[in-house]
Amino acid sequence: MQTIAFTLLAYLIGSVSFAVIVSRAFGLPDPRSYGSGNPGATNVLRTGRKAAAALTLLGDTVKGWLAVSLVQHFGDGAPLDAALAGVAAIVGHMYPGFFRFQGGKGVSTALGVLLALNAYLALGTVVTWLVMAFFFRVSSLAAIVSAVFAPFFCFLLYGMHVFTAGVTVIGLLLVWRHQSNIRNLIAGTESRLGKSTAGSGRGGAEKTD
Repeated sequence: MQTIAFTLLAYLIGSVSFAVIVSRAFGLPDPRSYGSGNPGATNVLRTGRKAAAALTLLGDTVKGWLAVSLVQHFGDGAPLDAALAGVAAIVGHMYPGFFRFQGGKGVSTALGVLLALNAYLALGTVVTWLVMAFFFRVSSLAAIVSAVFAPFFCFLLYGMHVFTAGVTVIGLLLVWRHQSNIRNLIAGTESRLGKSTAGSGRGGAEKTD
């Protein structure tokens, strides 16, 4: 019963769409109505409001961390509960029950989950993103590669562990949610970091959110 309760709570926490909430607070358009159509920090940044994008990034990261940390501090310490909470938070972000199941791609929330599970795991994943972004200048490619490497880093830390299984599921979810980006990468139309996409429609190149 405790496992179910914590998993449901994690999903509800993940369902809080900070992109939508922050946009409303700043008087900005609904992030689901422009750009990539994904409610995330990258799409909010397309409005030119860096403060709104930063708050979205922070909120989405903190909710991933919070969903797992609550289990770790108030549960019985079962690794399975923490792993399930992490996955549930990601699912909540991608398919938020509070916002018609129209969510983002989960990168920021996944970072929060990894931070709660293990700071070294999060650090390794962030370094992977930074290296890929520096050399290739494509945010979505960096996110996809980081999602693939995160389970590997987790395996190095824990071996065949429930955390490794949970991070693998999260990685697969992130890659799956980046299908449109993968198609753009193959077609050579994916936008690069530093390239303005303001005013682009939902049919254009999509960054990660």
